[in-house]
Amino acid sequence: MSRKVGIIGDGHVGSTVAHYIVANGFVDDLVLIDINEKKVNADAIDFEEAMPNLEYHTNIIVNDYSELKDADVIISALGNIGILDTPEAKGNRFAELPFNQRNVVDVANKIKESGFDGILIAITNPVDVITSLYQKFTGLPKEHVMGTGTLLDSARMKRAVAKKVGVDSRSVNGYNLGEHGNSQFTAWSTVDVLGHSIYDLVDEYNLDLDQLDKDARDGGFTVFSGKKYTSYGVATAAVRLMNVVLNNAMTVLPVSNYREEYGVYLSYPAIVGRNGIVKQLKLELSKEELDKLQSSAEYIKNKYEEVLNK
Repeated sequence: MSRKVGIIGDGHVGSTVAHYIVANGFVDDLVLIDINEKKVNADAIDFEEAMPNLEYHTNIIVNDYSELKDADVIISALGNIGILDTPEAKGNRFAELPFNQRNVVDVANKIKESGFDGILIAITNPVDVITSLYQKFTGLPKEHVMGTGTLLDSARMKRAVAKKVGVDSRSVNGYNLGEHGNSQFTAWSTVDVLGHSIYDLVDEYNLDLDQLDKDARDGGFTVFSGKKYTSYGVATAAVRLMNVVLNNAMTVLPVSNYREEYGVYLSYPAIVGRNGIVKQLKLELSKEELDKLQSSAEYIKNKYEEVLNK
């Protein structure tokens, strides 16, 4: 059975996602869509010229929304990251919202017109609000629309903890929850290193959990300050999520998914497979963590309602 994926937005992140997919032969057909026709056509040629030196062949299709009809997954990577490099932004992903919401509504309508009925993965920031907009305007079932959310922030937390403890970051388990943004937090009650609760390691490794939480939350802006965009971390998160869907891997991931109890999209662990969000989990969080999650949910919900009321 052939595999087909669409990427909407061919900027720093979208092109990195595309390169990861092409270089590893993850799909048979890749649809690239971007309003900058010169850039997206140039990337398509660049990928085709890479293929003689790759093990895999990928069919590249450019700027044809009708080709999304039978796609398995669409990844939204559209955005204008340059907006964050302004004094007004001040490290706030919501600075991207005015630009992105207009484009997302237009793109969502085109996706709907194409007849697409697969799984939609949003990277576009602010991702929780944008994921909500995609679901509303495509009309896709809530479980078929998700955002990368804190899948990336959880990876940033794992990197920070692993550096302090001196292990591979894949030996750290646990989640950042809530908004992919400033109201997110590390749920330390979920974090363990090589099977040991993080709380048992605080004294041995002189861990400052508040600082580690800040390192995870600020990780994206640390990268942004150095190269004026982020790409590899979020692209890898998106491709991992895509492959979990394509492979029906039934993997637990902290992605942005619609939680009925909060009435909003936010990041919380769920089992992901070919049908999108297959099952939502229930964590045993502390009172403090539950309060933080509620606050994060209210923040996202208020921002989403502001968009709808404009």
